[in-house]
Amino acid sequence: MTTPSAATTTTTEVTPHAHAFPRHITRARCFYWSLLREFWEHRSLYIVPSAVAALVLGGFLLGAFRLRDLARAGLNLDAAVQLANVEKAFSAPALALMAATFILAFIYSLSALQSDRRDRSILFWKSMPVSDVITVLSKATIPIVFVPLITFIVTVVTQWILLLLTSAILAGTGFDVASLWTHFFLGHMWLMLLYHLLTVHALWYAPIFGYLLLVSAWSRRGAFLWATVPPTVIVIVERIAFNTHYFSDFLSYRFQGGPEGGMSSNTLFMDPICHLTPLQFLWSTGLWDGLALTAVFLAGAVLLRRYRGVTTS
Repeated sequence: MTTPSAATTTTTEVTPHAHAFPRHITRARCFYWSLLREFWEHRSLYIVPSAVAALVLGGFLLGAFRLRDLARAGLNLDAAVQLANVEKAFSAPALALMAATFILAFIYSLSALQSDRRDRSILFWKSMPVSDVITVLSKATIPIVFVPLITFIVTVVTQWILLLLTSAILAGTGFDVASLWTHFFLGHMWLMLLYHLLTVHALWYAPIFGYLLLVSAWSRRGAFLWATVPPTVIVIVERIAFNTHYFSDFLSYRFQGGPEGGMSSNTLFMDPICHLTPLQFLWSTGLWDGLALTAVFLAGAVLLRRYRGVTTS
């Protein structure tokens, strides 16, 4: 009688633990952990923006005395001239961070699908319950979604610190600090910045990053050459054979940011009368053509990773 009781007790104790682990991992959870993997493996995604912001703040502090001298020398000048001197230093974080993070996203996309094949870790990752589609989409989400958002957050924090430092430095010079705060219109400026990052650096540049991911899935080595040489050859051949420049115009239009590309200039971020034009952007054919091309590139990257990745040296 003791043995069945013990067996029953054992079964009762073990059964709850048997259900402690999920039998099926959802795709959303796999995608979530794939994103975390990218941030764990690529610390440059947050180190580089932070380092650029630190350099901007360091450069501002080094030039703080010069800024104070300019403010003192401009006490008798027009207020617009005084604000223009301050505005040059204040717009630097946004421009520097956008340039640095675009280069960062470019380099990340080129190495995202090549590195795990080069070090053979793809054999380990393919043993995990994560499909090639989820892997490629998680890697594409980094440059298209998260890099612009990281750029925005770091820029906002940097500009806020910069504004506080500027106010403290200029407070003792006779400069009207209140006019400084009202001139910049922080809420409007940050809204314009976020709009520019989401429209241009995310949606408009999406086919660029999709193409780079495709090259990363294809190339065994020399991904940068594979990404740059074919477009260059096409431009040269078209010019020689047909005396036209349609492909180079297409590339130039794409890299310049399309209908919203002009928002990267200094004045548009600061200008309070500048308005958002989302409908114009959404109706542009270049946007939807680019997104369709992005889907094609990502589908190609999935196929290459599925059928070619494990055999690539």
